Amino acid sequence: MKKLSILILLFISAYSFSQKRAYDDGEWLKFRVHYGLITAGEATLEVKHEILDTNEVYHVIGFGETTGMASWFFPVEDHYESYILKDKDLPQRFIRKIDEGGHTKDIQIDFNHQTQNATIIDYKNDVENIVSFPEEAQDMVSSFYYLRNNLDTKDIQENDELELDMFFDKENYKFKLKFLGRETLNTEFGKVSCLVFRPYVQSGRVFKEKESLTIWVSDDDNKIPLLIKADLAVGSLKASLIEFKKLKNSFKIVVD
Repeated sequence: MKKLSILILLFISAYSFSQKRAYDDGEWLKFRVHYGLITAGEATLEVKHEILDTNEVYHVIGFGETTGMASWFFPVEDHYESYILKDKDLPQRFIRKIDEGGHTKDIQIDFNHQTQNATIIDYKNDVENIVSFPEEAQDMVSSFYYLRNNLDTKDIQENDELELDMFFDKENYKFKLKFLGRETLNTEFGKVSCLVFRPYVQSGRVFKEKESLTIWVSDDDNKIPLLIKADLAVGSLKASLIEFKKLKNSFKIVVD
């Protein structure tokens, strides 16, 4: 449960794809997380249209926390924010402010896409660094929204693989995932046609194996994550979408 909120946001950050704009101001998603048989926490993602340094941006606000008995044993309260340039689908600013059982971080990253340098401000330790990043790199949250708008799954084939450059904390990552196929998923909203993906993750302290994650994404113009399953180094985790508001496009339910 320690990495509860990080896992939720990491999972959902890579699996939504469409050439048509998939989200807009006001979109809100809520997920419930189970650790084994225990309801362990909740997470939300919200989109707001704002102005940052004269630029029009989508301000995405992510929040995750443990709930119920889980919060007694290991309280988690994590905030993630990304300011995405509206005309380029690129991050301008990323904020990570977390408290996981007393382990805290308070980091802001400002992206300069002309110089390809990121200014990293660590408020907790009063440290500032500049680190280079690959062209068109995304942060952990903006990746989700970039992929929703820029990757087309119309002709995707089983076992096709996708890659994305991601900058997180002070490091660059190659985020890679494989398309497993299409399925109809039973959800709280009814039966939904889904795209199924499996990202490659680093096995070890958190994940059991490099193919420990599976995610089901709505096969419509919204491309929202509906179910996430993970085999962790200790136990298993499942996150389900339980509420949504102001989707940009129609949410399609399969009618028998």
